[in-house]
Amino acid sequence: MTSDVNLVRGTGPEARQESKFRSYLRLGKLDVFDYYIGILVVSAAVLLPVAAVAPGTVPMLLLFLAGEVCTIVAMVALDDVTGYRDGSDIENYGPNNPLRKKLRKPLVAGTLTEAEAMRFAWITACAGALLWAGAIAVAPHRPMWTVVLIAATYVISLQYSYGMKLSYHGFQEAFLVALGVALVFGPYGLATGEFSGFLLVQAVLFGMGPLMFGVYSNTNDVEGDRAVGRPTVAALTSPRGNAIFIGALSAGEFVLVAAASLTGVAPAWFVLLMLPATILRARQYYLGFGRGDIMRARKLGFTVHRTYVALLVLANLLIGTGILA
Repeated sequence: MTSDVNLVRGTGPEARQESKFRSYLRLGKLDVFDYYIGILVVSAAVLLPVAAVAPGTVPMLLLFLAGEVCTIVAMVALDDVTGYRDGSDIENYGPNNPLRKKLRKPLVAGTLTEAEAMRFAWITACAGALLWAGAIAVAPHRPMWTVVLIAATYVISLQYSYGMKLSYHGFQEAFLVALGVALVFGPYGLATGEFSGFLLVQAVLFGMGPLMFGVYSNTNDVEGDRAVGRPTVAALTSPRGNAIFIGALSAGEFVLVAAASLTGVAPAWFVLLMLPATILRARQYYLGFGRGDIMRARKLGFTVHRTYVALLVLANLLIGTGILA
């Protein structure tokens, strides 16, 4: 019994150690950059034609990206602290789940202490606030709705699994989409001062990416989440209900793209351009629920998301250069 506890907590001789620097990188999940690439979608939409770019746009984009990284790093670090405290990470990454890489959770592996994780989280949170304030200060436009959106995103992000613990009250899936939307629409508003239906569609598609590998993770982590009362859809429903929910989300992406093209919110060719990502999304669902390989489906989700981003960037470049309208 004691050796098992030591292994889980990372305090026994079996625990593998690594440098503090590497452990902090793991705590901040800096190898998962999928929220950060939304800045590419925004850049492709606002930096062409070059002659029309307002002064301050490029510095604003760089500051917003840096602030985004710091804010999300703080968010995921606080999430790890909460998961460690309530035992869900120990359940999901402990010796009973050898397929999960325990070192990805430095608190469980014992490579960082809780005090070190909290200090890291608050330092990066403060940096995020300062950098986003700087982005707003140098932006060519500061519409009130954009400033409120960015401020709300910052505050709510830190409450995701800490403080108010929104993800413990049934808001996890909605939050993941909303965060992606804000990270695209926020800098777009600062760059243009305008609302765009087409950019909103792109922002929602971008936000669906993290949601879609999140719901597959939740499917795998269902027992740990139920044990601590974390109400994800996977934890609240039956396996069949969860499969229907994820299937509806997958189909919903295509419906959104098709509706945007049909109604004129997006160019008519937009639905065709997005087809490679649509096909990959269907493949992800088949792997997860047709073949029963949830973790492989989750991994494919990163590829689907990055494909969507590449295609959204291409769409904006085609429009910005005047090749297609």
